[in-house]
Amino acid sequence: MNYELFMGEALAEARQAAERGAPAVGAIAVMNEAMVARGSNRVAEANDPTAHAVIGALREASRKLGTTHLTDVTIFTTHEPCPMCVGALLESDVAALVFAVPNPVDGAAGTVVQLAQHPALGRRLQVVSGIRREEAEELVDALEAVPTGA
Repeated sequence: MNYELFMGEALAEARQAAERGAPAVGAIAVMNEAMVARGSNRVAEANDPTAHAVIGALREASRKLGTTHLTDVTIFTTHEPCPMCVGALLESDVAALVFAVPNPVDGAAGTVVQLAQHPALGRRLQVVSGIRREEAEELVDALEAVPTGA
């Protein structure tokens, strides 16, 4: 699988989110080397605390594929998912998670807590991290440098 290419698509989603004034987080769902869904952070605009990028990509993938069992899907996201998102990945039987940057606040794929591969859970995700990390970090750094109200 071309991790660089697909992470580029997740980065594009993150840039679009930033342009809307949302946190720069993007996610895509890939199955059989084809992108099947996109998602970006829409928490504020949807007034929905569950409208994270990963959740959006999962919802769209489930609708398009007509199933809640996404066993052949890999999720690419710019930031390590939170516990809610990792829980949703596990519940939907996603095969793998690929993320760019660790999430030191609430990362649930190893940074703060390890839910993605927790031995007590009945499901586990294959996890790959650090793909295009520098680009994802630069995107976040550039946004933080913008003055408030800009």
